[in-house]
Amino acid sequence: MKVYLDDERATPDGWVRVYWPDEAIALLAAGTVTHISLDHDLGDDARGTGYDVVLWIEEKVMTAGFQPPSMRVHSANASARIKMEAGIRAIDAYAGRRGGA
Repeated sequence: MKVYLDDERATPDGWVRVYWPDEAIALLAAGTVTHISLDHDLGDDARGTGYDVVLWIEEKVMTAGFQPPSMRVHSANASARIKMEAGIRAIDAYAGRRGGA
C-alpha cells in the first residue's frame, strides 16, 4: 500500500490518503505500507505533523526491527523538509539501505 499524508493536496492515483499522523502510523503498524509520502504541516500541530511519523518509524526501526517503507517528503515547509529528510537518511542508514527517499 502507498500512503499519502496530506491535508490539502490532491491524492496521487494509486495512493491511500490519510490526514493525520495517527492514521499513517496505524497503517504502518499493520505492516502493509510499501511507500509513504509525507507533508509536514497538516493544519493542526496539536494533532501532529509529518515529522511525528518519521520519528515513529525511526523508533520502531531502531528498537523493534521494523522494516521501513520507501519514504519521501512532499512538504513545502523548507526547514521541516530538511529535518524530515535527515531523519529518513538516518533511518535508511540504520536499516542498511543506500540512497534514502
